[in-house]
Amino acid sequence: MSLSLFIARRLYQGGQKERQVSRPAVLIAKAGIAIGLAVMIIAVCVIVGFKSEVRDKVVGFGGHIQINNLEQTQPYEPMPVGVEKSLMDTLLEFPQVEHIQRYAVKPGMLKTEDAFQGMVLKGVGQEYDYSFFRAHLLEGEFPTFTDSVSSNLVVISQTMADKLKLKVGDKLDAYFIEDEVRVRRPRVAGIYRTGFSEYDNLFIFTDLHTVNRLNGFQHDQAGGLEVRLTNYAALEDCTWEIASYLAGRTDRYGAEYAVCNVEQLNLALFAWLGILDVNIWVILALMTGVAGFTMISGLLIIIIERTPMIGILKSLGAENALIRRVFLWLSVFLIGRGMLWGNVVGLGICLIQSLTGMFTLDSDTYYMDTVPIVFNVGYLVLLNLGTFGVSILMLVGPSCLIARIRPADSMRYE
Repeated sequence: MSLSLFIARRLYQGGQKERQVSRPAVLIAKAGIAIGLAVMIIAVCVIVGFKSEVRDKVVGFGGHIQINNLEQTQPYEPMPVGVEKSLMDTLLEFPQVEHIQRYAVKPGMLKTEDAFQGMVLKGVGQEYDYSFFRAHLLEGEFPTFTDSVSSNLVVISQTMADKLKLKVGDKLDAYFIEDEVRVRRPRVAGIYRTGFSEYDNLFIFTDLHTVNRLNGFQHDQAGGLEVRLTNYAALEDCTWEIASYLAGRTDRYGAEYAVCNVEQLNLALFAWLGILDVNIWVILALMTGVAGFTMISGLLIIIIERTPMIGILKSLGAENALIRRVFLWLSVFLIGRGMLWGNVVGLGICLIQSLTGMFTLDSDTYYMDTVPIVFNVGYLVLLNLGTFGVSILMLVGPSCLIARIRPADSMRYE
């Protein structure tokens, strides 16, 4: 063990208890580190959780990548594209592609005796991944729809059910206006709620066969394909690979393919999520600054109070560098204790919120009912290392005060 580390340990373990001035300053410094780190941990867990939750809901409604007709100009315009099984099998061979499913949409209007509501009827086939919606199902069931028969069933959101005063088992009138008004009278099979109001207010689900008939599509056509990936980080690369593969290709009816990913289809939403990254950097900078400056004030008080000890060490031949290392090691111990408290408080609050959901949100504004929490080990480790490193670097300058203390002048502090 080095001499500087030995002296620092002795000071930390026993010497501070006898000091009436430095002890409150040290406690304040450790509290500053703890509070700053706890706030940073909570902010990172909440913002990462919020971005992940919103992203997962958008992907749940439309997949990571969508393949549509190149001539489609509006998001919910019913333009057909060929979706032969050979094409789907080929796309499934791409390394990052996990699942492919067909869909078709038809804008319309729902009407009951008391109210009406605009909507988009989304038809899905038997290969559709129902896990997202079944996880958000409140009542009834989400049937396994097919592309061969009409089920005459729909799954609607709780928002629509409340507006139209519907419950499971009720029938409703669905109107589709083109050259003539076409009416369907399906029965409500289930009610879901994702909390993502933009889509909950819009989509109802039925079988692909019904929507294809309403659109006049052929049996090997659909509104498009939704592609789900194994890893969101591969979104851009996989979009480019699929787009390159389909570039210049046409289906048997002459339609060209267009490939867009979820970020391209929701530019405003993902731009808003990107702004959250700026917020988190501002919080990290402010909290690190607060923690660092409280630690600087504590270290300066300790140095001033230990001036006689510094004078004695210098009179015994100790160099300034060795004495600086003593106080930097002492700072390491104090910062470490403060960071331990900060991790306990920050992670504890996040864990309680994750288990209980005691802090709630307005889903109409924030797209979710409770404050989301995601524990990203990599981010938490980097946060701790960054806080520790910045705090130590901020103390290097104040420790230079030791070089200005002369043994003869230190006698007056006795």
